[in-house]
Formats: sequence, C-alpha cells, structure tokens
Amino acid sequence: MERGVARTIVVTGGGTGIGKAAAKRFRADGDQVVITGRRAGVLEKAAAELGAQAFVCDGTDPEQVRRLVLELPGEVDVLVNNAGGNTDFGAPGDEQDLAVLKSNWIANFDANVLTAVLMTTALTPRLADGGAVVHLGSIAGTRGAGSYGAAKSALATWNQDVAAELGPRGITSNVVAPGFTAGTEFFQDRLTPQRRERLLTATMVKRQGEVTDIAAAIHFLASPAARYITGQTLHSNGGALTTR
Repeated sequence: MERGVARTIVVTGGGTGIGKAAAKRFRADGDQVVITGRRAGVLEKAAAELGAQAFVCDGTDPEQVRRLVLELPGEVDVLVNNAGGNTDFGAPGDEQDLAVLKSNWIANFDANVLTAVLMTTALTPRLADGGAVVHLGSIAGTRGAGSYGAAKSALATWNQDVAAELGPRGITSNVVAPGFTAGTEFFQDRLTPQRRERLLTATMVKRQGEVTDIAAAIHFLASPAARYITGQTLHSNGGALTTR
C-alpha cells in the first residue's frame, strides 16, 4: 500500500510495552490500529490513550481467536504478532518433576508460537495483498534460554513457511528479535541490578534498548521500504548478538 494511505493494523499484546509502542508508531501515521490482549482494563486504558480499538483475546485459545477475527475489519494490511513472553517467570519451579517440566515447556510454546500461528492462520484470508506480517522474536531464540529460547527459535523457523506461503501475494513475513529492552513487563520485577549490568555490558552501544527502538524496526518491516525483505530475522540488540 502506498505511503500516505491509511492502513489497518492489528497488534497482539498491544496494551503494554513493545506492542503498545508499535501501535503508537502506526497511529502516528494515521493508521487504524486494533490492539488485543488478555487484560480488559489494560487494553481499554491503552486504547483510549492511543486512539485505537481494543479487543480482549487470549491468543492461545482458538475459539477466542476465531471470534476476534469476526470482529475485525474485512481487510487487514499489517499483523504484528507481539503477544508472548517468558512464562517460566512465576511458573512452578520443580523441573525435576517431568510433569512440571512438560507443562512449563508447553506454556512457553503456547504463548510464543501458537499465538502467532493461530492469529496468522485465522487472518490470512483477510490480509491485504502487498501487506506485512511481523512477529516478535528474541535474542534468546539464537542464544538459547530454556523453553523460552526454544519457542522463539521455533517462531523464527516457522516464519520462513509463512513468508513462502504469503510471498506470491506480495505479503512479507519477518521477525524482529530484541535484546535487553526497558519499558516492558518481560522480567516481571525479577531483574536484579547485577543481571541488568551484565546485559548492558554485553551490548556494543552500552545502553539498554527502548520500546521505541523495537517499534521502529517493526514499523520499517511493515513499510514500503521493506517490500523486498521477507523470511528474515532482524536483530535489534545493540550489538549484544551479531549475525557474523
């Protein structure tokens, strides 16, 4: 779609953090933005602030996703699969119990892979030709971080299937993989000063990422300037991880 023409954007997990920053960036273009999430109060507050529409939806629930799609506009230009997070935070800790271990791994797969799979599949018939899909990955998908890293790695691999399927329609599909990013709920108040210092030291720019940094990368991949970029993972981590 040409620049200057308002688009319809769907951002899952759009009530806080990176999702909210991405929604704000698209709203600055005058786009119509729909944000989704599980917490009604958080969504309503964000929607009022952004001038966006909000729909409560647990992206791991096929029936809720199906109902959501019925409420969306007939054509969607950009889908941002931002919902997810490390469900190991706050999960049962005795992973010597194989039943607990299984449950914890499934939880991260559901939150970080199936949310994207279900939403993308459900919305594919409504995606506009020439549109874009952007998934939120993580540095952990390359570095490794237990079930969370494995899930983000799976997301990046599956993205290649999406790009191949949608490519003939001119629809791109890419992953943005952040490193340490402030202003999110990711660490759930479990980030110690020592770990924060290690994460900052690991970067080449010696600063933390901001949600606006990641939102800018998402916005770029959904823009006309990125029409020939698809099936890729764009790392945004201040040099904490390089591709060579």
